[in-house]
Amino acid sequence: MLRVGLTGGIGAGKSEVSRLLAGYGAVLVDSDRIAREVVEPGTPGLAAVVAAFGESVLTPEGTLDRPGLGSIVFADQEKLRTLNGIVHPLVRARSAELEAAAGPDAIVVHDVPLLTENGLAPLYDLVVVVDAAPQTQLARLTALRGMAEDEARARMAAQATREQRLAVATLVIDNDGPLEALEPQVRAVWDELTTRAKAAAAEG
Repeated sequence: MLRVGLTGGIGAGKSEVSRLLAGYGAVLVDSDRIAREVVEPGTPGLAAVVAAFGESVLTPEGTLDRPGLGSIVFADQEKLRTLNGIVHPLVRARSAELEAAAGPDAIVVHDVPLLTENGLAPLYDLVVVVDAAPQTQLARLTALRGMAEDEARARMAAQATREQRLAVATLVIDNDGPLEALEPQVRAVWDELTTRAKAAAAEG
């Protein structure tokens, strides 16, 4: 099994890269999606969040009010640590389950937005960073996602710098250009991953 960490700044195009890699045959473990799943209605995760933060973090339908919870935790580092202490172990456990089910010959791509920020690079056989210039990220966030410029800049500033991400990269995908320039690069990365996976299998 080859374990790959995939990361990139907001607006860099990581989601498109993960979609392409999954299309080539990678087993995708999406930490953002898992983080949503572990706090769905009826889960122990949601019960623990409500126990920590109160019923006010629920919508009238009984689902987690993400914007409401976000406004609480992002204004208070202690509360953010409490939330992370609930969610992160559940995400790690579910990620491990998905990886174990993938099989010994799989190329498992862990899509982890905060890989650099949380010092997770050593957990993977290699790290793929989707890179884009900050001005490109900003343009995409405002034009494609409809964010106000101030909000987009704040979201970018809360993440690792471009230099910090590149410092942990084994392979870099340059996504500063148009979409049609992305796929050939992702295909080349996939070829490199399959080569490394075969070499690792041959060794042992």
